[in-house]
Amino acid sequence: MASQEIDALAQALSRLPGLGPRSARRVVLHLMKKRETVLQPLLRALEMVEERLKTCSTCGNIDTSDPCGICADPRRDTRALCVVEDVSDLWALDRSRLFPGKYHVLGGRLSALDGVRPEDLNIDGLVARVAEGGIDEVVLAMNATLEGQTTAHYLAERLESYPIRLTQLAHGVPVGGELDYLDEGTLAQALRARRPVG
Repeated sequence: MASQEIDALAQALSRLPGLGPRSARRVVLHLMKKRETVLQPLLRALEMVEERLKTCSTCGNIDTSDPCGICADPRRDTRALCVVEDVSDLWALDRSRLFPGKYHVLGGRLSALDGVRPEDLNIDGLVARVAEGGIDEVVLAMNATLEGQTTAHYLAERLESYPIRLTQLAHGVPVGGELDYLDEGTLAQALRARRPVG
């Protein structure tokens, strides 16, 4: 039997994404066995992040500075803006190093079932950034869900009066994907977005 403190740590870790109760217990055991090399550095890193964590007032990214490193980077193309639902989406896209511009985090997506309305998201901040001028293209990088597409449609309506090029991520058959294993929604989107060969 573990002490209450160890049990509490395992319960806290089990609330993290990807860790269930058994995985959390294994992590706790590993941390206890490797106090010097794993636990102490982890504690220092967590304390440092907790002290310095900020939400970027420009884009909504989470970083240790405001503005965040992406918004403050002079090498970024200020004319291109990629709109994402959440910070995890921003990090995933930026990890690819394929988008040279800046980002805007909505903080979620519209959902009638969950009661998420336009005023619950950072849509006004997006419109204000576009209204300032200097942005030529806005990329709507919403997830390929019903709520994501509803959000993209709403944003397109809100931004239609501005002189920008509005684009959306392509959806459809992934590279290496086999048709037999794809769901009907993915196949339908791939067929709708088909393009000429050659």
